[in-house]
Amino acid sequence: MFMRVDQLQAELPAPKRRDPNAAAALQELLGGKYGEMSTLGNYMFQSFNFRSKDKLKPFYSLVASITAEELGHVELVSNGVAMLNNGPDDDGDTGDGGDISGAPFEDMKDIRLAAAFLSNGGGAAPINSNGASWNNDFITSTGNVVVDLLHNFHLECGARLHKLRVYETLTDPTGREVCGYLLVRGSVHAHAYALALKKITGVEIEKFLPTPNIDLSKIPESQKYLQEGSHRRLYTWSPKDYREIAGLWGNGEQALPGDPPGELEVVEGMPDGGKIHQLTGVPSAFTPDYAPEEMFEIAQKLTKKAR
Repeated sequence: MFMRVDQLQAELPAPKRRDPNAAAALQELLGGKYGEMSTLGNYMFQSFNFRSKDKLKPFYSLVASITAEELGHVELVSNGVAMLNNGPDDDGDTGDGGDISGAPFEDMKDIRLAAAFLSNGGGAAPINSNGASWNNDFITSTGNVVVDLLHNFHLECGARLHKLRVYETLTDPTGREVCGYLLVRGSVHAHAYALALKKITGVEIEKFLPTPNIDLSKIPESQKYLQEGSHRRLYTWSPKDYREIAGLWGNGEQALPGDPPGELEVVEGMPDGGKIHQLTGVPSAFTPDYAPEEMFEIAQKLTKKAR
């Protein structure tokens, strides 16, 4: 089962301006071939289908714990997309729906992903940067441990390439922060799968890393995560389970060359995380409604009763 916490895995800065084309670029990290929907789908179904779980506990626990983190990555990217579509933080919703006959969203017809507004109300969707739907053809779950782990290693390296290219297209702090954080955590996952393959096969696959060959020291938005040691931490995402990953991630294993040095460590539970930004209501776009005042009043009464 899964437990949900009402926070993001990282603190995202508010966007400086509304930028739906930047949001479209960030969609690649959600629904692209190497996006978070793919990493989540692969690891989740591999963990569900894993054979001989009890006999292969460290390897099963690795895939299972990273699955939980990937759920949070889907949430993080989705929030980044919605924030860029929405614009700077605002203390309150805009006024009532008003007169919609004057084409108040005329500029939306010219944006790269018009469906983000027309169908999704400015929210994220499991699509890539061109609007093509993510699909389950991107999932590999063969049941063979080595093949699946090797595929996961490839997937994380491909995702790193994705993130670097998207990062190079963005200037807004929100999108760049998403990339900076995920580049650090993606490197952890690639490193972890490499170590798992090394334990099984004896091949020092971690010598391939980082792939592509660029140190994260070149990414300003990654620095605080490196300095706090996030590149050395693998979380269990559980209060009591999946501790067996310490057999793979630890035992004197060190951070990758180019990253701040130190021994790898397993952390029980999850990181502190950051707030989820509140998206401004836009009645003229019918989000959450054209005249939501009664809806707000009902929700406030229900919230008061719950307390």
